[in-house]
Amino acid sequence: MIAAVDSLSTPQEVTETIESPANTTFSPITLDLAAQDVRMVLSQQRERSQSLTTKLNILFVTNGALFTSLMISRLAFFPSVFSITEILGFLLNFTLLINAFLPRQMAISPNLGDNKFLERYLTLSPEEYQLQMMVNLVETYNANKQRLEDISSSLKYSAYVTWCIALILTLHIVAAYFISAIDLKSF
Repeated sequence: MIAAVDSLSTPQEVTETIESPANTTFSPITLDLAAQDVRMVLSQQRERSQSLTTKLNILFVTNGALFTSLMISRLAFFPSVFSITEILGFLLNFTLLINAFLPRQMAISPNLGDNKFLERYLTLSPEEYQLQMMVNLVETYNANKQRLEDISSSLKYSAYVTWCIALILTLHIVAAYFISAIDLKSF
């Protein structure tokens, strides 16, 4: 099985802290609820990433099986419209799958490797700290969302191409073995 490996990097952290107006107070309960919601959305994003990796593995195995079927039947070795279309389909499909498989840097926040983290965040009040973390987590979500959408679209197109290859391969087998057998019987 193939597993996608995502590198870790930091998003472009918001360097300025959240300035709250002097007359605005934030309820600690509301801040806790908002932080939980943001973390829940990031958790769902992680689950979606794992689901896409599973779909990627399934498509690789399916395409490998289709390619093996084509080679075992030896239909690819006889030039025809079918075999040329199948080979081009496999090239397109494996290109889409490799594009989905390529490692993408996933954003994480906060960057604990940054020594300024302590200076920047630990001087904040608890409410300002929670607000800043929520801003960072939202930026992380937005950065990772585009990466997941790219993978998802590559896998969607790959699934369509896989279906087309399976259809063309089936038609090729029918044309090569069954139609030629019917033509021989008529003589």
